[in-house]
Amino acid sequence: MFINFYHQLKSEGVPVSLNEWMTLMEALTKGLSFSSLTGFYYLARVVLVKSEAHFDRYDLAFAKYFKGLETTEDILEKALEWLNNPLPSMLTSSKQKSPFSQWDLEELRRLLTDRLKNQDSEHQGGPRWIGTDGTSPLGHSGDNPAGMRIGGESVNLSAVKVAADRIYRGFRNDSITGVRQYEMALRKLRQFSTRLEGPKDELDLNGTIDATCRNAGMLKLIWERPRRNKFKIILLMDSAGSMDRYMQICSRLFTAANRTTHFKEIKFYYFHNCVYENTYNSHIISEKNAVKTEEFLKKFNSEYRLIIVGDASMAPSELLMAGGAIAWNEYNKEPGQVWLKRLARHFPYSVWLNPVPAALWGKEPRYDTIPLVQEIYPMFELTPEGLEQAIKKIKR
Repeated sequence: MFINFYHQLKSEGVPVSLNEWMTLMEALTKGLSFSSLTGFYYLARVVLVKSEAHFDRYDLAFAKYFKGLETTEDILEKALEWLNNPLPSMLTSSKQKSPFSQWDLEELRRLLTDRLKNQDSEHQGGPRWIGTDGTSPLGHSGDNPAGMRIGGESVNLSAVKVAADRIYRGFRNDSITGVRQYEMALRKLRQFSTRLEGPKDELDLNGTIDATCRNAGMLKLIWERPRRNKFKIILLMDSAGSMDRYMQICSRLFTAANRTTHFKEIKFYYFHNCVYENTYNSHIISEKNAVKTEEFLKKFNSEYRLIIVGDASMAPSELLMAGGAIAWNEYNKEPGQVWLKRLARHFPYSVWLNPVPAALWGKEPRYDTIPLVQEIYPMFELTPEGLEQAIKKIKR
């Protein structure tokens, strides 16, 4: 059942497993969707979607698969509800009861059959025929407060309409959004220390409760060595030039990384277009901020994880030729490609984050150097999702 919907979800990038799909089928057999497309929309989302970041993809898949399908109200249940307990909204402006409240279901069926038998065309306006507008008690979009809606759009909105609104598009993690999503991605870069090193300066709450109980209720504090993140990070960022257009994106990543407190150590360095004999300790690429790259490599050992951020887009000469550097008055005796490989060998756990969409890498002349850099570093898009993929890579 709905197997094509399963494939539609997969094609939109919603990570649905077969176990989750079988759970949904079981829920449907138990009637948990209440025979309603709207009920199915929410039931399937609860069962199949594991993260709010995938809500928008789910909505896209749902809207595409069920496009053009409108849920209809259960007329029998609605009619019974009206006959047994007519609501105030069913009264006319003159406070008369709805005519349907005086009929049984057979009379209601006869009325509908008679109207449909004698009505031979579409109807807009008027007090009698099934149609739109007007004051007829049968149809939709009219002005008869005592009428029964047939067709049209429910005031409660159909599931397809809800999905098409795409109110969760801001939750996606494959687009450039806020600082918080970068922070959440960075939190996944963790490798905790053991409890065999460092001072015991963290209160062990469970141990304290247990010790206090064993001590006849007299408070006994138990202290433990904390487990701290062992990761050391270097964020090496391309500055100025073609990166100016991505300033806002990079500043969000920088802000998120700067707010992060769970790393053992995090350092920030800069370069322009490509790394050469110098790196820089400020985003202002100038001689006074220069740090010899050889000294940089001596200062930081291979335990550090290196994250390079840049568009990897430059003139081929900047990457492949000696003297190709265009940073202030720097003359590179070795090609930038040589220095990038040197960094990759020194930091075996290294990745490259690129703000240029992956669909453009190597597809236009200005992006021809990107595939050359990809041969040296695993490259990912500078999105929260791309950052998560990069983190998985450098953790391994």
